[in-house]
Amino acid sequence: MMSSLPNCPKCNSEYTYEDGSLLICPECGHEWSLEAASVEEERVIKDVNGNVLSDGDTVTVIKDLKVKGSSSTLKQGTKVKNIRLVDGDHNIDCKIDGFGAMSLKSEFVKKI
Repeated sequence: MMSSLPNCPKCNSEYTYEDGSLLICPECGHEWSLEAASVEEERVIKDVNGNVLSDGDTVTVIKDLKVKGSSSTLKQGTKVKNIRLVDGDHNIDCKIDGFGAMSLKSEFVKKI
């Protein structure tokens, strides 16, 4: 009999199972609660044009941005590959050639 449990939010495996109040994915080892699953689905991060962003997307910076703690500027049109979405004011973590690890706000990027 197929279960009605949600797929794993990390790897999308359909083989999740319940262990007390937690749901567990046997394929990637991710554990979460049903309450957390509904919160994760509500978190949608969009670029300046309203396109939904996902981990691993490539984006372009839409305006020159001053880099805190540095005299350099991140130029408009800079391509940022393999972004990672995080919670917080600066909701994109990434690595930019020539700058290193950095956090950006989704309102200053557009999806390619």
